[in-house]
Amino acid sequence: MGHEKNEDEILEKKEEDTKTPDEENAEESASAEPETEVIEPEKEDETAKLKDQLMRTMAEYDNYRKRTAKEKTEMMPDITARVVGEFLPVLDNLERALAADCTDESYKKGVQMIYDSFIETLDKLGVEKVPTEDFDPSMHQAVQQVQSEDHESGKIVTVFQNGYRIGSKVLRFAMVSVAQ
Repeated sequence: MGHEKNEDEILEKKEEDTKTPDEENAEESASAEPETEVIEPEKEDETAKLKDQLMRTMAEYDNYRKRTAKEKTEMMPDITARVVGEFLPVLDNLERALAADCTDESYKKGVQMIYDSFIETLDKLGVEKVPTEDFDPSMHQAVQQVQSEDHESGKIVTVFQNGYRIGSKVLRFAMVSVAQ
């Protein structure tokens, strides 16, 4: 029996020795009374300054993010207009190809399909033809004035080249002849 008592004491001692420092600190803090932490005024000032600096930095970043998003939104129509303006000569050539006489109907049908696809893409981008009924100097370029009994003065007689716009922004003025 004396031998068993020694083994129990040895086991308890081993358990105490195997405790980690965190476990020992936890036991000590559990038995100790809670302490209230006193913050020095200098550290409070420094903390307040850092919080203020952090808030200002966050506000600056938020303003930067909003400003760049707004700039991107404002630039998009101009970029679209510029790119579409570069493709308008291709559209003109497709229109000329459709107007030309062709004996191969399948070839003409293929050109028509390409033209229709091109027009559909322009529609998706918000591009539309400039109306060509009445002459408007903000949308038309008069390259010729003609005497016409069939048209009233100021009406468009012939369209030499179609004009295009996105919303109210003219991509290309329509070249027209106008009745006197």
